[in-house]
Amino acid sequence: MQDENKYTEVDKHGIVLGNTPEDFKSRKKFIMDFYAQWITENPERHIFNKSLNSFIEVRYLSMNETSGHASLSYKSTLAVTFLTEVLENAVRKGKPLEPKKDNKKQRRFSKIYIMEYEKTDFGKIKLTVGILRGSEQKIQYCVTAME
Repeated sequence: MQDENKYTEVDKHGIVLGNTPEDFKSRKKFIMDFYAQWITENPERHIFNKSLNSFIEVRYLSMNETSGHASLSYKSTLAVTFLTEVLENAVRKGKPLEPKKDNKKQRRFSKIYIMEYEKTDFGKIKLTVGILRGSEQKIQYCVTAME
C-alpha cells in the first residue's frame, strides 16, 4: 500500500496545501508548533494593541481555538504566521458583542471584540478578542483569514 502523504504539497513555510483530514491535522500541528515558538520569542505572552490601547494576552485558549478553526483552511493557517503584527495592528470593528451563550469557551468573557487587520499582499485577517470577566484582561481568542 502506498503512503498517500508522500505526495502532499507543502508551501515554503511547511504548511500543507490540501484539504484531507490528514492535511487539517498537519496544519493544526503547524499552528501549535508556531505558537510554541512564538511564546519562546515572546515570554511575556502579550502584545500591545494600538486600537484597544491595551495589551492582548495569548493563552492556551488562544492556541487551542485558533488551531481548531484556522487549520481548516490553508489561508487561515498562513494568517497565524502574522500573529505579532495582527495583535499589534488589528482595528476594532463595531461594538463589542455578547459571548455566545451556548459556547462554554466563551462563558469566561463579558464581551467579545471582532477586529480586522489588512495585511499587504495577503488580505484581511480577523482577530477575535475576549474580555475576561472580573479582570477585564483582553485575551486573543481566535485568528483566521477573512476569505
